[in-house]
Amino acid sequence: MARSARAQEEIRRFLDIGAVQVAELDLDGDEAVLGPGPGSPPVTHGEVFVLVRRHGRPVGTLLGRVPQGADPRVVLAERAKAVLAERAKARQAPEACEPPYASVVVATRERAGQLARALDSLLAQDHPRFEIVVVDNAPVTSETRELIERKYAERVRYVCEPVPGLAVAHNTGLAAARGEVVAFTDDDVVADPRWLTELTAPFAADPGLGCSTGLILPARLTTPAQVLLESHGGFAKGFTPRTYDPARPPGDEPLFPFTAGRFGSGANMAFRTAVLRSVGGFDPATGAGTAARGGDDLYGFVRVLAQGHRLRYTPSALVWHHHRETWRDLETQAYGYGAGLTAYLTAVLVNRPALLPAFLAKLPRGLAHARALTAVRETEGGGAPGDHDTRTHPWPRRLSWLQRRGMVYGPVGYLRARRALRARVQRVQGAR
Repeated sequence: MARSARAQEEIRRFLDIGAVQVAELDLDGDEAVLGPGPGSPPVTHGEVFVLVRRHGRPVGTLLGRVPQGADPRVVLAERAKAVLAERAKARQAPEACEPPYASVVVATRERAGQLARALDSLLAQDHPRFEIVVVDNAPVTSETRELIERKYAERVRYVCEPVPGLAVAHNTGLAAARGEVVAFTDDDVVADPRWLTELTAPFAADPGLGCSTGLILPARLTTPAQVLLESHGGFAKGFTPRTYDPARPPGDEPLFPFTAGRFGSGANMAFRTAVLRSVGGFDPATGAGTAARGGDDLYGFVRVLAQGHRLRYTPSALVWHHHRETWRDLETQAYGYGAGLTAYLTAVLVNRPALLPAFLAKLPRGLAHARALTAVRETEGGGAPGDHDTRTHPWPRRLSWLQRRGMVYGPVGYLRARRALRARVQRVQGAR
């Protein structure tokens, strides 16, 4: 197929992707309680992406189709019981330990409407003792500060960080944090009421734990871009709890710990505060808002693991993420993922050169992994996201190409970001 014809076919496939409803279904004994996802309307006929819970705890996702005139609760409950019932019974038990005092850091920039939605969900957490710190990153207006002062002044601390960059903002939040554990999330999420408790309780159960991550699911699937992203896994890492221990590298992860994207994402992560401070926090030349484009969260994961601390993935710690909505957003995201991946690897080796021999030993497998990661991923038929190990829409060639192009750029972007950061810090300090 000629390149132009292939591109047109990819565009046609993309535009043909239909919207999918988002819902939650709790299998509580013989009863089933169905409700819409956060911010979604009540469930009706058509395709539905369902988070299945058992006694309130996330146990899996599935895709169901509700015929016109049928009862959505009955249809989806029958499908959930058939597909997930046995798996649901075997899922993790709640952590028995009291969660430690926690700080929640939310970095934001000129998105007061989204931030208010996120803060409302954070203030509804069932965690016994926590604080919220909002870091206003390189603001151009006073909108965020005024929102905090007007609506959240007694419950949320406001900190301004004039130097742009997500990692810089996270480091500012880390410095301000008073909790034994510091959790990070984004301004475009809605946190499940038990999110913070589930994310931080493992630190009380395991003194050697340095980091925990949680589950990220889509808040809406209304545009082709959102459905395409989620049908290829989105940000989710599955529903099986797992502990990554550098003293016992996982046999099924030959690139450990350099495939840090397997561990979780920055919208849902927490660190033991003293541990993250001991490794110097996040590299300020990584992350959104810098020339590196991303990788700040992956850098934090690897640095903590390299210090000998364990990392725990806890799928019961759930946030709902508002995915970006357009094809252009997907292009930006694909390029940024590729750039962030190699930028964070560059940052790790620059800041921790002792890891270079281990990295070089794994480089051949790493290149093969990168080729597979950015391959054009074809599927048979259409569909929409269900099980996060199942791809139901082809991944366009242009997005694969952009991701590879970003990977080539990443090390250059990181070095540019380091230079730019030094210049910005000098300007800011000179202006004070």
